[in-house]
Amino acid sequence: MKHLARRHLWAALCMSGAMAARAQSTPTPASTRPTAQDSVTVTADRGLAGINDSATSTTTLSAEQMQQQPGLSLDDALHQVAGFTLYRRTGSWTANPTTEGVSLRGLGSTAASRTLVVSDEVPLNDPFGGWIHWDEIPALAIDRVQLERGGASDLYGSSAIGGVVNVVPVEPGTRHGESLLFSADAAGASENSANQDALLSTTSKRVAFLGAESFLTTGGYIPTAPSLRGLVDIPSNVTSEAGRVGLRGFALQQKASAFLRGNVLNEARSNGTPLQTNGTRLWRYTAGADYAAGKSTALLRLYGAREAYRQSFSSIATDRNSETLTKLQRVPLDQAGLVAQAARAMPHQLTAAVGFDIDDVRATDNEAAVSKIFATATTSISARQRETGGFVDAIWTPRTWSLSGSVRVDSFHTYDARQAVSTSSTIVPLPDVSELVASPRLGLVFQPQSHAWPRGLALTATAFRAFRGPTMNELYRTGQVGQQTTLANPSLHAERATGAEGGIELDRRIGHLRATYFWTEANRPISAVLLSQTATTQTLQRQNLGQIRSRGIMLEAQSARWRGLDASFGYQLAVATVTAFNTSSTVQANLKGNWIPEVPREMATATANYSAPHVASFHAIVSYTGQAFDDSSNQYLLHPYARFDVSADRSLTHGFSLFAGAQNLLNRSIDAGRTPILTLAAPRLVQGGIRYTFKR
Repeated sequence: MKHLARRHLWAALCMSGAMAARAQSTPTPASTRPTAQDSVTVTADRGLAGINDSATSTTTLSAEQMQQQPGLSLDDALHQVAGFTLYRRTGSWTANPTTEGVSLRGLGSTAASRTLVVSDEVPLNDPFGGWIHWDEIPALAIDRVQLERGGASDLYGSSAIGGVVNVVPVEPGTRHGESLLFSADAAGASENSANQDALLSTTSKRVAFLGAESFLTTGGYIPTAPSLRGLVDIPSNVTSEAGRVGLRGFALQQKASAFLRGNVLNEARSNGTPLQTNGTRLWRYTAGADYAAGKSTALLRLYGAREAYRQSFSSIATDRNSETLTKLQRVPLDQAGLVAQAARAMPHQLTAAVGFDIDDVRATDNEAAVSKIFATATTSISARQRETGGFVDAIWTPRTWSLSGSVRVDSFHTYDARQAVSTSSTIVPLPDVSELVASPRLGLVFQPQSHAWPRGLALTATAFRAFRGPTMNELYRTGQVGQQTTLANPSLHAERATGAEGGIELDRRIGHLRATYFWTEANRPISAVLLSQTATTQTLQRQNLGQIRSRGIMLEAQSARWRGLDASFGYQLAVATVTAFNTSSTVQANLKGNWIPEVPREMATATANYSAPHVASFHAIVSYTGQAFDDSSNQYLLHPYARFDVSADRSLTHGFSLFAGAQNLLNRSIDAGRTPILTLAAPRLVQGGIRYTFKR
């Protein structure tokens, strides 16, 4: 099951006899059996589909499963997946966007994410910074989310070192086969929070329409630890609005369709003091076409985005009773891209796919220093970044074996960079960064059918190369979180990773088990290196270090439903350390042997769901995150914590239902970051609301 986003398009033409035999051996209908947390099944993915053509573990969360997780944002819902973490432990509904990158397989992240997030072939990582806007897509417009662990640059290119998160959108008329669907919900929560969502979908013989919107507002909480707070400490909060419209037309005999889709996000955030704020306005638009006939499929996506990002920074007094505005930043950008691919099933159990894509970003970072509340000189750095890549993917499925191979070649080019200062007419050119990268991958799956082997057994193995190019944020923008300032570095190069995984899984009527060993080594990882520090401030710079390595095991189990009850369990052990080190800093100590920042050794999740007929459905999620360090030097410890979340929902009549839940039910104090000031993750969040659905 190679990668995530593209394979459902031609799953029908890639099914082999072995897959059919597997389907017959597990007849429990999907409506009564929870989605396996880690499965050897066809998943949506670039390339093609087969028994399990890349042997990579994939977790799928349905819209219903995500609704069962109490919280206010998409990343809250993904908290139930073991091994999924953001750059810091704070949820996106209060975090600075620059801390919302994703970590999978214990590889960590910086402001940028080492995991790629896509939706219908379109990358969702911020074009400038690589972080994720988790509230970009209206909640009811998400059909499911698929997380593929392990390097996927062979199909997706840059940023897919740790894996791929595919946010599968709702298409008009596809979820329940309805011609008209209206759904809405509204909820209130503690911390002065409220959210509201709505979706309208209509389908006729030739045309389908979808419109959706989400609104979130929260008063937030004060992130600074109580013992350290001063007069400047106020709640971090957010007001966010997202909207989506889509139109799809169908050709004769439903062999081809074309669509237009537009998405807008507008959010404003307070970052915990009166003067530290940020905001994002993001327009994203996509046009596409899909074709399927006989043994062939093809797709085309044309997409673009326009974004305006702003942020303000301040210097806070040692006693935290006053602050001074120090810098204002504005980042306008434009993005344009294309994705094209085709696949065909051929004789002798062979299926092949080819694809090509290009992504072009133009951005300007404007930084205005502030003195005595007045902006002084503005430094502007403009640049252009283009990634062009193509791949070939093939799978051969003789009997009980599945052998896959793919390779992608990318040109990653950052150019036309220049720096200008408002007080001078001089324009300073900055160095170009140009790299040509090849990313191969091999996968092997053995699913024995002999009675000598346990029924439902599968053995998997995969090896890959992957990479992540530096973002323009890392190359050119100075960042600040709290009293920690991180300087840019225009000479950064791409991270290059080599990895291998092996697994064994057992799929029976009573449930599903999988164990996976993973090993990934990344050369030239981009990390923040200490240049200077005081008791309350730190100055760092992004640099290519020597090498990091993450190796460990993941265990996952999912039960079938029995008398209304089902349960799941996930555990990840990741030994993630620096294995080679070099830097130009004279202050930074040698980091060899240190833990990778923000990566805990152990993570575990357990869920239980019980449905009492004519009463309600109940859901419990327990998670454990081990200790981690917030810095490369491993000086600032983030203590381990356990979190208990619960929720319940009850169907009423005429499409109405009630729901309630609590996140961090026991109100545990959770370390989120040390910059070096200790900040905390969200306290207990209690939520309740009502849903309504009408369909025909």
